[in-house]
Amino acid sequence: MGYRFFPNEMPDFVEEKEEEIATEDDSLMKLLSMPYSALSERLKRAGLDLKDTVVVETWGLGGQRVRDFSLYCGALGTAFLQFKAYQLTNNKDDLNLCSDIIKACDSLCSCSGFSHSRFSLVVLIQCIEDGRDGTFLCGRAGVCALGAATAKQLSDVQLLTYYLSQFKEIKLPKDMSDELLAGRAGFLWACLFINKHVGEGTIPSNDIGALVKAILIRGRRLGVIARCPLMFEYGSERYWGAAHGLAGIMHVLMHVKLNPEEAEEVKHTLKYIIKKQFPSGNFPSAAADNEDDLVHWCHSAPGIALTFLKAAEVFGDEEFLEAAVNAAEVVWNRGLLRRVGICHGVSGNAYIFLSLYRATGNKEFLYRAKAFACFLVDRASKLIAEGEMHGGDNPYSLFEGIGGMAYLLLDMTKPTDAKFPGYEL
Repeated sequence: MGYRFFPNEMPDFVEEKEEEIATEDDSLMKLLSMPYSALSERLKRAGLDLKDTVVVETWGLGGQRVRDFSLYCGALGTAFLQFKAYQLTNNKDDLNLCSDIIKACDSLCSCSGFSHSRFSLVVLIQCIEDGRDGTFLCGRAGVCALGAATAKQLSDVQLLTYYLSQFKEIKLPKDMSDELLAGRAGFLWACLFINKHVGEGTIPSNDIGALVKAILIRGRRLGVIARCPLMFEYGSERYWGAAHGLAGIMHVLMHVKLNPEEAEEVKHTLKYIIKKQFPSGNFPSAAADNEDDLVHWCHSAPGIALTFLKAAEVFGDEEFLEAAVNAAEVVWNRGLLRRVGICHGVSGNAYIFLSLYRATGNKEFLYRAKAFACFLVDRASKLIAEGEMHGGDNPYSLFEGIGGMAYLLLDMTKPTDAKFPGYEL
């Protein structure tokens, strides 16, 4: 398994020091020992510099270089990064550029769906068939949701009305899958994002309730067979993780007001997942898999742990917090992946520590998030150049490339507010 990750040789904890320590040119140790006030400014500058690089590479100096409009690996991810930068700096230039990118994404996806994007015909057909156009991370729902949030910040009523009307016209196929990346949970997350950033009730509770009901009905049907309150399949596979699986769907449902029966179904479905936890703290990627090999947000401990932390908050059950803490151990030990991104890379894996710090206030978790961020700042560029680290199939994107690294570094500036993009609300 070692080929998937770098051995974590960083100390379990390093005390911060006001004076610079002499470490025989060990730049990583210098970063780890910096007072957080100084380090956060350094990470912020690095994040903003990376953000500018992402803009140039995905948008261009003259703009209009959109070939893929998705948030996951396309130009909308760049807009989301700009939105994050604006929230941090209040620089209206970031917000205006965010709006410009969203308009270009909207123009691309509203004319003829995916047909003008970089996707191949095979992928185009699959996207249409599984309803992915209706999800936040991969489809038009994300364009409209982020567009509405940005228009709200710009106080542009006409633009806000346009994006909300376009969002409400999205039709979900009856046979649409249910998971976060390509299914109903992904559309539900977009609804919740709009209500958070535009105003509660923007997407009516009746509409959200109907969507939740549709998800639960299908989950119960397969749950009977699986002997679990709720169960779902994607591509005939029962996944456990955040992107395509059970944990991701439960995570979105916990942001909705459920009745007592529904809440119990979600709670006991999550307890079912806990039973699958390996001694290492990790989880298999799917019901048909028993390998303790992946340490990714999308398919194993990092994403599932974020769901458990939400469950600990919602249900007040210490078992979920304990499972998340156990999962954090495997992420610390094997989470320095040979990839830089958020979906299946070091950047995304840092978020379990940030979420644990937010939940517990334990500075050891903040240190671990800091350690992963410092590892990236100190070594990622060199390792990618040497071929030791994969920069991502879409190297400047939010979920696969350095766009995700930039997002993490900006999040490190205010760690108590840090949340995994497109997953934690």
